[in-house]
Amino acid sequence: MKVILQRSKKATVTVDGQVTGAIEQGYVLLVGLTHGDTKADADYIANKIVKMRLWEDADCKMNHSILDHGGAILSVSQFTLYADIRKGNRPSFIEAARPEEAEPLWEYFNETLRNLGLHVETGVFGAMMDVQLTNDGPVTIIIESK
Repeated sequence: MKVILQRSKKATVTVDGQVTGAIEQGYVLLVGLTHGDTKADADYIANKIVKMRLWEDADCKMNHSILDHGGAILSVSQFTLYADIRKGNRPSFIEAARPEEAEPLWEYFNETLRNLGLHVETGVFGAMMDVQLTNDGPVTIIIESK
């Protein structure tokens, strides 16, 4: 499991002209799943996200978690994180989990974040989405479970 976390001032995801998820400050998560990912991978990454100290304190040091600072999550499924471009010019997505594997695990991941105390908005699994965000910092972190 691989997540690209971007700290944002605000973000939205739109599908077919309809906003499906929107947050003010918080994290935009681009979530990629690969073969063999399990609930343990999702739990590990969700706990990392909740506890990571990416928000500044009074001394401008990153000492506060999203729970300390406040904020929400915009979670977007992103199979292209497992693109393989080593051969040729067209990416291969063979390392991405099949939709029937990935969607339930992505939903579990989002529910785990909710159970850890975060408000979670989402895109639509498998849809063509327009994601807009104002990156804050910019702070961008790559989190992998393996």
